[in-house]
Amino acid sequence: MPSRPIRVLQIIDTFSMGGAETWLIEALRLWARNGNVQPDFLMTSGNRGIFDDEAAALGAKLHYLAYNRRNLSNFVRGFRGILCQNAYDAIHDHQDYTAGWHFLMGGRHVPPRRIVHVHNPSYTIRQTYGVTAARRATIALGKHLIARSATHITGTSRQIVTEFGFDAPMFANIPKAALHCGFDTGRFLGDNSGAKTALCVEFGWPDGAPIILMAGRMDESPDLGHARNHKNTGFALDVVIAAMKRDHGIRAIFAGKKSVALPVLEARVAKAGLTDRIIFAGVRTDIAHLMQGADLSLFPSRGEGLGMVAVEAQSAGLCVLASTAVPRECLVIPGRVEFRDIGQGPDVWAEEALRLMRQPRDPSGDNRRVAQSPFAIENSAAALANLYRNGLLPS
Repeated sequence: MPSRPIRVLQIIDTFSMGGAETWLIEALRLWARNGNVQPDFLMTSGNRGIFDDEAAALGAKLHYLAYNRRNLSNFVRGFRGILCQNAYDAIHDHQDYTAGWHFLMGGRHVPPRRIVHVHNPSYTIRQTYGVTAARRATIALGKHLIARSATHITGTSRQIVTEFGFDAPMFANIPKAALHCGFDTGRFLGDNSGAKTALCVEFGWPDGAPIILMAGRMDESPDLGHARNHKNTGFALDVVIAAMKRDHGIRAIFAGKKSVALPVLEARVAKAGLTDRIIFAGVRTDIAHLMQGADLSLFPSRGEGLGMVAVEAQSAGLCVLASTAVPRECLVIPGRVEFRDIGQGPDVWAEEALRLMRQPRDPSGDNRRVAQSPFAIENSAAALANLYRNGLLPS
């Protein structure tokens, strides 16, 4: 007789287009077919998201329960009710230090397997919580609660587990490991030449033009070091402009949610006389198509939990030029990702970008290698199921 599905409560903010959420919906699609895990979702924003309808159609229960100071008593009562009614085998909390508070509020109703998962770069957490003494105390208490109640600590990379302070002696008895987000690698295998032609037609560019792709939401500020600068969109634009001065045939696509910084970036483009060569495309649902048609993925982030864009790019056969703030664990295929310090400046980055764009590509071979890695959704979902059922983390 096959064993019954493991029942797990996933705690997230909103079922949106974030890295953790896209990973979880991919895993849910797989589990709906093989029956290994039955996940439900608790959205602590209390808001609906883009994947809600699909998740419900795939059999997940969706709970909306706002977690904030004004609603605290309602959250505790509702949270305990959810746990009591569903008898979960595991709880997988994706909200960093707040997980400790959640486990405390669940009381005796929390399931035996309690997993804390960190996704965001640690500096963003310090900015969010480290402003006042009260918020710093909230972090400290949350960490102590995790040390007392969590059974496992995981991160999108092993590096981020360390950055969050989970290698401290107080967590010594809790198993820790990287548990990488996974995705469907097959989506990124396609007709690269045809994809390039289609992009050139879409944007009115010469057929076969070399294309630099920057995939990621646009920062609210284009200035290095600004608190609202994360993806380094402004720096990426400076790199693109420097590269175009060296090779006039290059074109560029910035794909991701636009921000209030757009007019500033557009003014830089206009000043450089490159309006017809640089596209701010906004949110695109065809990121695999963009990667298939591009010649380089630019990834100069100020910090990342892992940097799934870099892994997706490799699965499409793309080289990646990334900042040294991106964890090295994103490297699946030797030579496909090069890391440079932002302090080296746009000109050094532009020279490296041109070098990488001239490298020969092997899309099918690269896709096959990523499909055999922990980042493939089949392997990632299997690792999750093994954790939920047997308490084992990847080595």
